[in-house]
Amino acid sequence: MRFTRLILALLVIGTSSVFAQEKQITLNEIWNGTFSQQRLESLNSLNNGTEYIVLNQDRDAGTTSIDVYDYKSGEKQGSLLKSSDLDQINRFQSYELSANEDKILLSTEGEQIYRRSSRSIYYIYDVASKKLTKLSENKVQEPAFSPDASKVAYVYDNNLYIKDLESGKETQITTDGKKNKVINGITDWVYEEEFAFVKAFEWNANGTTVAFLKFNEADVPEFSMDIYGQDLYPGASTFKYPKAGEANAIVSLNMYDLKSDSSKEITLGNYTDFYIPRIKWTNETDVLSVQVLNRHQNKLDLIFVDAKKDKVEVVLTDSDKAYVDITDNLTFLADNSFIWTSEKDGFNHIYHYNKKGKLINQITKGDWEVTNYYGFNPKSKMIYYQSTENGSVNRDVYAIKTNGRGKKRLSEKEGTNYADFSADYTYFINTYTSTTTPAEYTLRDAKTGKLVRKIKDNAALLEKEKAYGFSPKELSTIEVNGNELNMWMIKPSNFDPAKTYPLFMFQYSGPGSQTVSNTYFGANDYWYQLLANEGYIVVSVDGRGTGFKGAAFKKVTQNELGKYEVEDQIEAAKKLGDLDYIDKERIGIWGWSYGGFMSTNAILNGNDVFSMAIAVAPVTSWRFYDSIYTERYMTTPQENASGYDENSPINHVEKLKGKFLLVHGTGDDNVHVQNSMRLIEALVQANKQFDWAIYPDKNHGIYGGNTRLHLYTKMTNFIKENL
Repeated sequence: MRFTRLILALLVIGTSSVFAQEKQITLNEIWNGTFSQQRLESLNSLNNGTEYIVLNQDRDAGTTSIDVYDYKSGEKQGSLLKSSDLDQINRFQSYELSANEDKILLSTEGEQIYRRSSRSIYYIYDVASKKLTKLSENKVQEPAFSPDASKVAYVYDNNLYIKDLESGKETQITTDGKKNKVINGITDWVYEEEFAFVKAFEWNANGTTVAFLKFNEADVPEFSMDIYGQDLYPGASTFKYPKAGEANAIVSLNMYDLKSDSSKEITLGNYTDFYIPRIKWTNETDVLSVQVLNRHQNKLDLIFVDAKKDKVEVVLTDSDKAYVDITDNLTFLADNSFIWTSEKDGFNHIYHYNKKGKLINQITKGDWEVTNYYGFNPKSKMIYYQSTENGSVNRDVYAIKTNGRGKKRLSEKEGTNYADFSADYTYFINTYTSTTTPAEYTLRDAKTGKLVRKIKDNAALLEKEKAYGFSPKELSTIEVNGNELNMWMIKPSNFDPAKTYPLFMFQYSGPGSQTVSNTYFGANDYWYQLLANEGYIVVSVDGRGTGFKGAAFKKVTQNELGKYEVEDQIEAAKKLGDLDYIDKERIGIWGWSYGGFMSTNAILNGNDVFSMAIAVAPVTSWRFYDSIYTERYMTTPQENASGYDENSPINHVEKLKGKFLLVHGTGDDNVHVQNSMRLIEALVQANKQFDWAIYPDKNHGIYGGNTRLHLYTKMTNFIKENL
């Protein structure tokens, strides 16, 4: 009887969806912003803790403003700055306030370099006098105010400079900077990409010393990319790119003393072939913290460097059989004790150490992960963080005392919650989303988590979507190879359990990643809705090696990237293919970057399961990828040749049976088009037929103009023709 009711319910739901669906989604709508969500842009709390500022842009007028809002009321209090009031510039792209909030750095004429780096013309705006001054006639990188905002340090042409804002005097700190040779004050390509930072210098608290990193790239092999452009003859971009097992830049720590106008290199210890992924001044003015990581990335030393006494001391060592993750969570308290996060008990948690590196206590504990560290309130002695305590697909915001007591959940709704705290931790803006709810912004009391006011939601987007009758993204788990794996599924809106449907799988699968979460649609999800309307069931499964389920689950793929992850995707496809409503003869898979590496391996090693695959910008051999990322999980090719080669799709091309589409951009500085070219040649020599597309001068994101629309049109047509 219950079974009959279930079938009836499914039929009713299916019928209701058919009648509710008035419009069919199109690729143009997905990529022209029809389903864009309302967001809060560049929000920052002011020091008073009662107000915040937001970057607002008037696109019609072509102007920009930094507007001030009251946290509690939400009322606009005025503007710190309006570009319409300035004579020299019409608009600016970004801003940065000085610590005392009396000056603002404005970025204009921005020019992207790599993923995180850019150069711009910068101006300095004095809030009191309303005077605007150009920092330099040159496009510079990473300008930063001194603590009292009397000076700005920045990098130009790989050299570090300091400008005195009162006198206008400019001092060049380094002179040996040269492209593809030596870099001062900013990171090289591989640090930027894999350690996720660009600015490699820091002012101390009283502005007397600047610590900076120097990269000697002389021995790093060069990579050259053709740039086709619009000219008669193409050009080339040549840059230093250390591939797995090759020479890295030699990094050194240096201190510049403003009073003596002199620099010195700091010897950190008996280290060889090492990384410095983070530097940060402690709360003792002359003491700098330096994180030193060995090349295998399984041992991390936290070092304190006393700039006055030339004293270097290792205060903490974190090690792991696989690797140690680098974070920005290190926080120094008033007594110079510090907060640290680590996976040393098997899950990522928060620890408190005294200034000598002795453990005071482990603050958070449990079989769940701390996923964001938000900060410490010195008045209440509370620490704020985000975690997976309510399940690995969810995120909640919590407060806890430094002694590990008094824990309180501050977020209310099940789903994904992020927090942005006011400077004094009185309030936080909670960003909430779930599979059924696009971003909602609410102001919350930081002590209780109670709602103060609603700020912004996307109710209009939900109303707009009603006409399309979108299918829900169903979260569940699937048992595969002895593990309960997270999964989502999108079915056709007129789903009939008595029919059979082709299955299209998406995955990324990289170490520590996550594609299955309790969040609302992104651009690809709308594409999946389009495919569902065409009669496909779309699924994503997070297999072994993905994140937020503990270190053991994440690090099982160590030294064997592409083995266990592929096994899980193949087994998941088999299990799903056994469902009555899925046609096991029509199962496809796709992915981008690491996901493209995976989808390629899946159709080769799972050629009896997958009949079609799409790979966009894939790694095809980890020998071709950069040193920091690859060696973190694989060690070097010299040490682990079999791990590199046995899981490389280039070495399995003879297994191809199904339909395969390969896509790459020639301007991809990250996963070089070399990867696809080598795979293409191997497939050709194996006499395997396949489809491929090359996008001239497009980087790893393959976007710009109609590029994304063209790419997704090609992929959609390929799926409809071959699955």
